[in-house]
Amino acid sequence: MKKNLLALILTLAMALSLAACGGNPAPAGSGGSGNDAPPAETQEPADSGSDAGSSGETYKIGICQLAPHPALDAATEGFTDAINALLPGQVELDPQNAAGDTPTCATIINGFVSGGVDLIMANATAPLQAAASATADIPVLGTSITEYGVALGIDNFSGTVGGNVSGTSDLAPLDQQAEMIREWYPDAKTVGLIYCSAEPNSQYQVDNVQKYLEDMGYACTQFPFSDTNDMASVVQSAADASDVLYVPTDNTAANNTGIIDNICRGVKPVFAGEEGICGGCGVATLSISYYDIGYKTGEMAADILTGKADVSAMAIEYAPQFVKKYNPAICEALGLTAPEGYEAIAAE
Repeated sequence: MKKNLLALILTLAMALSLAACGGNPAPAGSGGSGNDAPPAETQEPADSGSDAGSSGETYKIGICQLAPHPALDAATEGFTDAINALLPGQVELDPQNAAGDTPTCATIINGFVSGGVDLIMANATAPLQAAASATADIPVLGTSITEYGVALGIDNFSGTVGGNVSGTSDLAPLDQQAEMIREWYPDAKTVGLIYCSAEPNSQYQVDNVQKYLEDMGYACTQFPFSDTNDMASVVQSAADASDVLYVPTDNTAANNTGIIDNICRGVKPVFAGEEGICGGCGVATLSISYYDIGYKTGEMAADILTGKADVSAMAIEYAPQFVKKYNPAICEALGLTAPEGYEAIAAE
């Protein structure tokens, strides 16, 4: 009896073992036994070997813009268009505006850092300075920055910031800006240089424009204002003391061109470092496209995010071309005719 029972148990065990080993046959053409492959829903996808730009990886970019202004708006628009074109559907953009308040820039940037964004775009000097102070790890790209060495306190700036910072500059050649004043007013004697003393890039511009103008024989005086509270009185003093006025690429001036225009329209000519200021109160400017430098910044961002470029090795990029432009309304008020080669600024 015991022998019969043992034989029965062994027979059942062998039957179960054969059933377990049988499995399902391999699919036709698979080239395998079908026993080692996991079920289809658990197989790992093959590595395509493509870069992040085509693999569907997603990123988050924080954008801090100093203030609402046509030039800064255009730079942000260009950046956004470039990102959407190069990394379609892969980037979440968080655009925030500091409304002209420098401490708010720091608050916005700190929020980006704590939120773990993959890249920060700093539109204007104050956001760039806040970003450079807030993080040494997250890539930071500036735009609408006149001179990075001045903005970041770098002596003997070579054109590459290094570390985690790079970007694009809105600086038009200062010697050509000075030459523009001579082209319109060769017989003028004095030039008043108006700028916000709180903006180091503005100081850099007026210092250099002054050197070029003085080499041409003009007597120059700097008229700094600290903020909008003393801006009108300083502009009035400059207008009273000067034949011609010059305003560099200056964020405070850009946001308050109405103050300058109310004092100077039809009375004193104002030459500007960029088109937005010129459109509000100036005679002429050597203009760049802020949309173009914003777009270039977006291209740089895409290269950094996808691993094609190292931000620490990226040199600062500059506008590819400059255009002489004039303000028809201001010229009419002063009885001026634009020299050949100037384009009219379109009325808003």
